[in-house]
Amino acid sequence: MKVRDVVKILKADILVEGDLDLEVRTACGSDMMSDVLAFVKDQSVLLTGLTNPQVVRTAEMMDMHCIIFVRGKEIDATVLELAKEKGITVLKTPYRMFTACGLLYTNGLSGGSEVG
Repeated sequence: MKVRDVVKILKADILVEGDLDLEVRTACGSDMMSDVLAFVKDQSVLLTGLTNPQVVRTAEMMDMHCIIFVRGKEIDATVLELAKEKGITVLKTPYRMFTACGLLYTNGLSGGSEVG
């Protein structure tokens, strides 16, 4: 799916507009950036409720293309400016993380490598 599809599915506001036609195939949801760094591989989208600059730095390190802030959180301008500098799309959705992840999953976005 494309980032613009994610915007529609999650009824998201675009806070930093990157390439909305970028194809995304996987996502992860976490408020612990250490878990993202340790366990996430090949994820295009990060869903989180954490709103500090570390989220953008983590997304950049993991080559993620889109950050989605959940629960309608207000994001500081410094975080948005950093994302803009790094070319990372930033969205804000009113949904809680569980619901947002579920909506993306049921619409075809996978969680990547599954433990089975």
